Amino acid sequence: MRRLLFVLGVVTIFCLRGYGQGIKFLPLADTTATLKLEGYIDTYFNYDYAEPADSNIPYFVSQSRHNEFNINLAYLSLKYSSARVRATFTPGFGTYMNSNYAAERLTLRNIVEANVGVKIFQDKNIWVDVGVMGSPFTNESAISFDQPTLTRSFAPEYVPYYLTGARLSLPLGKKFTTNLFLINGWQVIEDVNTPLAFAGQLEFKATEQLTLNMNTYYGYEKSPSAPNNRVRTFLDFYAIYKVGKFNVTVSSYVGNQQRQDSLRLTDNVWWQANSTVRYYFTSKHSVTVRGEYFSDPNSVMIVPTTGVKGFASASYSLGYNIEITPAVLFRMEARYFQSPNQVFTYGSYTSNQHTTLTGGLTIKF
Repeated sequence: MRRLLFVLGVVTIFCLRGYGQGIKFLPLADTTATLKLEGYIDTYFNYDYAEPADSNIPYFVSQSRHNEFNINLAYLSLKYSSARVRATFTPGFGTYMNSNYAAERLTLRNIVEANVGVKIFQDKNIWVDVGVMGSPFTNESAISFDQPTLTRSFAPEYVPYYLTGARLSLPLGKKFTTNLFLINGWQVIEDVNTPLAFAGQLEFKATEQLTLNMNTYYGYEKSPSAPNNRVRTFLDFYAIYKVGKFNVTVSSYVGNQQRQDSLRLTDNVWWQANSTVRYYFTSKHSVTVRGEYFSDPNSVMIVPTTGVKGFASASYSLGYNIEITPAVLFRMEARYFQSPNQVFTYGSYTSNQHTTLTGGLTIKF
């Protein structure tokens, strides 16, 4: 960690000059190149009515601490861009990083993004990027500032937030773009098995208001922690529609994990569907409602903390958003869960219902 911070500090010192008018960058050898420094701090307070004894909120990696002020995600990002080369280095910190990167080696646990890309042809917008990069799955990311809701739905929490490998970006006309990935596996930086995995994205910008997206995954998921896993397949659809004062998103996906049980392969399917509507009263004030359902009857993604077989839950949330400035956002959100099974723990007893209250103040600069 100290080495990572030292490297970032040295790069920043030698690349920047302060003149009382903000941060300026020193000239680069390539006159077409730019180097930008971006920052993000996502603070929160989350109250879980189950009051977990260790203050760790189960089932989520985002806003995952109970009854305390904390940092969900904070980062400084260096972004280099020229006519034929681009690169991003983003070390991150916070409870999201602690929860989501726990399986990675120590020197890799603070990498939100670290990649370099090359434009293959001078006159064609075709790029190859290699390294750790954000995943295309679902319409939500770890950056809550860019999302209609403060908290994350089940959907992005149980697909990769990041991928490690190579990405080929191909524009297919004015409205279609595709990204093809050759990667180490399902949200891993360091590979845990021999075969590489494949992922694909097809984006269709139908109009300025409507974006449609389809994503796929195919990979061999046997690992020391999941020795019975075999091939995993996954298909994800989402749509984003913006019209007038409304911002509407719809997302659904289905996955199948093959497992070797005794002498036969079994199929284990999980799926989810959700929709979010954000309404702007004014340019600075908006309200957000979300409904979702997540079903994982064979615990491919979620193993219930209560010991029951399989996980399923609906979730409903209501949030209020205040844009203090274009760079600062304050939010409050109430969220209610209801499951057909007793999957939530309340001290010495279990329940099929659950409630959380979350507040957050976020800056992106």
